[in-house]
Amino acid sequence: MDVPEKVAARLSRIGGRGDRGEVVSVVKLHGVITPTPAPISRGAINIGAVESALERAFAHDRLRAVALQINSPGGAPTQSGLIAERIRQLAADARVPVLAFAEDVAASGGYWLACAADEIFAHRTSLIGSIGVVSGGFGFPELLERFGVERRLYTAGENKRRLDPFSPEKPEDVEWLQGLHEKLHTMFADWVRERRGSRLAEDDELFSGDVWLGDKAVELGLVDGLGTLRGILAQRYPDAAVTVAEPKKPLLARLGLGAPAAAGVSALFDVAAQRAQWARFGL
Repeated sequence: MDVPEKVAARLSRIGGRGDRGEVVSVVKLHGVITPTPAPISRGAINIGAVESALERAFAHDRLRAVALQINSPGGAPTQSGLIAERIRQLAADARVPVLAFAEDVAASGGYWLACAADEIFAHRTSLIGSIGVVSGGFGFPELLERFGVERRLYTAGENKRRLDPFSPEKPEDVEWLQGLHEKLHTMFADWVRERRGSRLAEDDELFSGDVWLGDKAVELGLVDGLGTLRGILAQRYPDAAVTVAEPKKPLLARLGLGAPAAAGVSALFDVAAQRAQWARFGL
């Protein structure tokens, strides 16, 4: 689906000087997309963390546009979909254009979020794309035996222990997982086609999971142009005030107290998993 006519018409009108008091809201979408809070400084993106910021961004009476400042290597597909759909709902209600600006990376779920915008811009060094699905884990089928640990696992339902990391991998389990990946990949590609429409180039590599720098992403139609948030907004909305919509802070944060630190082996795995998401793109 191409940019809707009513949005395109609005975009064509906003090149001139706007009325005083108008606002462009910026929402920062930085971090790995995960349903759980991030135990690392780069943060986490999920619907619970960003919905209040999105609602504040679209709530201004004299709103001209909403800008999404995206820096994400991706993550959970469900959270990506929930956030993107919420952005589209709010944009339809407010009847304003949404612009996405990729920073270091807008890949995988990060690009899913960018496609919620009517236009996407990137820096020439931004990493864009990775339209695919990946999951991973570890296998320890002999670890417990080596240390003399007896594991006791009880299930009802023959498939409840699929992909158990302490059991040998089964080909039928891998086939089942691959089937899920293919379905999710199709959903991702359909979303990109819906949002980008005829702007996409005819290229077999678009949905291969590959990533491209900003200038190549423009050629492929994955983004609309090169530019920065500051530069594009100054050009399009020279008289509008640019404000950052912050999410509502939890009670402990409002009281100046930090959240309890995550601890234990599971927290270490979370750190490693989220660090690996960034490391895939050299970040």
